[in-house]
Amino acid sequence: MARIAFILLTHKDPEGIIAQAERLTATGDYVAIHFDARAKPAHYAMLREALDDNPNVTFAKKRIKCGWGAWSLVAATLEAVKAAEEEFPRATHFYMLSGDCMQIKSAEYAHRFLDAEDVDYIESFDFHSSGWIKTGMKEDRLIYRHWFNERTQPKRFYFTYEVQKRFNLAREVPSDLQMMIGSQWWCLRRRTIEWVLDFIKDRPDVMRFFRTTWIPDETFFQTIVRHLVPENEIRTRTLTFLMFTDYGMPANFYNDHYDLLLSQDYLFARKISPEATELKARLGALWQEEGKDFAISNEGRELHRFLTARGRIGRRFAPRFWEAEATLGRERTLILVICKKWHVAKRLLAELRKRSHVPALDYVFNEMGPLPDLGGIETSQEKRNRHRRALMRMLFDYHKADRMVLCVDPASLPVIKDFVSDRCQTRLLEIECHFSDDYLTGHAQRVGLAGENTPPHVLEKILPTIRADLAHESEQIRDAEFENYALLREGGDLEDNARALAHALDIPSDMAQELAELDYIFRD
Repeated sequence: MARIAFILLTHKDPEGIIAQAERLTATGDYVAIHFDARAKPAHYAMLREALDDNPNVTFAKKRIKCGWGAWSLVAATLEAVKAAEEEFPRATHFYMLSGDCMQIKSAEYAHRFLDAEDVDYIESFDFHSSGWIKTGMKEDRLIYRHWFNERTQPKRFYFTYEVQKRFNLAREVPSDLQMMIGSQWWCLRRRTIEWVLDFIKDRPDVMRFFRTTWIPDETFFQTIVRHLVPENEIRTRTLTFLMFTDYGMPANFYNDHYDLLLSQDYLFARKISPEATELKARLGALWQEEGKDFAISNEGRELHRFLTARGRIGRRFAPRFWEAEATLGRERTLILVICKKWHVAKRLLAELRKRSHVPALDYVFNEMGPLPDLGGIETSQEKRNRHRRALMRMLFDYHKADRMVLCVDPASLPVIKDFVSDRCQTRLLEIECHFSDDYLTGHAQRVGLAGENTPPHVLEKILPTIRADLAHESEQIRDAEFENYALLREGGDLEDNARALAHALDIPSDMAQELAELDYIFRD
């Protein structure tokens, strides 16, 4: 059975570290602690006094003064790894943690999970091609030497960096290494740890190189493990659940996140807010539970993105300057059928195509439905949205038509506004549908806000938010007070619905009456 040696990098909160170490070792696992040499000596003394008698706890023999982005973080990790490898010969896995991490599964589950596959878990993406680095310095992290810390000595950091660039003092990356990058929160097998420790003894050139790279905790283990371990024995993921805000900072978890955390496909999570005392207590008790089942739905990141985005409505694809004067043509009419239930709008257009020769297209800006070859502009949603007026002009020309019907999702308000502002005549038909809890649950699963195993009480919390969000989309459309707007209501008066269809689609009243009487259109 798996036995885990936790590599615990810490710099504060000695009481929390003591509690964490006692919890993790209570189930037969091990803990190796590196406590930052910059921290208060009294805090370190408190740790040693509380934990020295615990045979499953050890401390790094050498303490390092750590700084963000510097080699010191890797050096501190290696000191704790060496201590764990030496002191705990029965440890089968080495798991990197911080003081802000807590378990979101039981030890029983974690051991069973690690026993299931003989692999290492570490994010390890190609440094140059993966796009893992979103902003800031990229290749320059490696090819220039960084002796100073950007945060504590910014003038020296940037002075030496600019001097190297000016005098072309770039260096070569070790030729036999493919540089990789990823999260520092890994879980490695004992054999892999032994290989890594042997490697750093045998390759002083690689150690010299990494000591002066910038943010090496994202590249050192990621590169060396990929160099030493066969690809089929690496799972390129972390077992620690973490999310980032729009500003690139780790998101905190609070008391009401307990159920969400347990349903994620991870063993630990960071960061747990210091104020989340109830969450810490519940997660602390979880590690020693036996026989507990976990329903994995894995919707955490999508749900977080959805909930934190409320109130920040903006245009994703604004028209480019060269499109500002583009037009579909004054002589053309574009009819937008706006409906959240895509199957309802598609059924209506299918019936319209049976009765009319007007080209009627489904959600071409919301899904990759088939379109004729238009020179490549139709090959991705990004291109379709970025050049939407050009795309529609081509479709009008392709169909040799001066009138066209198009389905649009209510969330695509920028698309609707863009076409309404065009010189062509734009007509709008909004279809108002009923949303049952079953439908909203299915919608949440389709967009990744919930999974098949999401607990009912979690759904009860998010369904009102989703319902309000759909209502808000409709309100925005009505608040815009578009001209040539008509509303078709599910369960509405047949005569009112027929008039709305006739007005918006510009079709004879008898055809509109036929469409209004089709019961199956609204069926889920």
